[in-house]
Amino acid sequence: MSALKDQITEDMKTAMRAKDSERLGTIRLLLAALKQKEVDERVVLDDAAVIAIVDKLIKQRKDSLEAFIKAERKDLADKEAAELVVLQAYLPARLSADEVAAAIKAIVAELGASGPGDMGKVMGAVKAKLAGKADMGQVSAAVKAALAG
Repeated sequence: MSALKDQITEDMKTAMRAKDSERLGTIRLLLAALKQKEVDERVVLDDAAVIAIVDKLIKQRKDSLEAFIKAERKDLADKEAAELVVLQAYLPARLSADEVAAAIKAIVAELGASGPGDMGKVMGAVKAKLAGKADMGQVSAAVKAALAG
């Protein structure tokens, strides 16, 4: 059983007691996504898998937030932003841009990658090392930059 999943369940109980309906709704959404993954794949999630799901939900919220802002739907954008804050609390501390760049540089050197053709090989290694510790969109851009020049 995942310690992070236990923490999320406890947070749900706390939100229920506090009658914090917005936080409760977001936590229930997260728990439903976790349960869906467990049922679909017949596995018990560990912390890394829970973080991956939280990361996916955060990416969805960011995309929705951007779309709602473009559509000038402040009410929906505010709701997505509030959900984003709740979900981000379950992620471990993120690496800084300098730390990500250093890790990518080390992986590129270790694999002997030389150009854009090696992007897939490098991204596979980077994902394994930095999953949950960095925004993969930013990581992908940093890998492209490292391989380009």
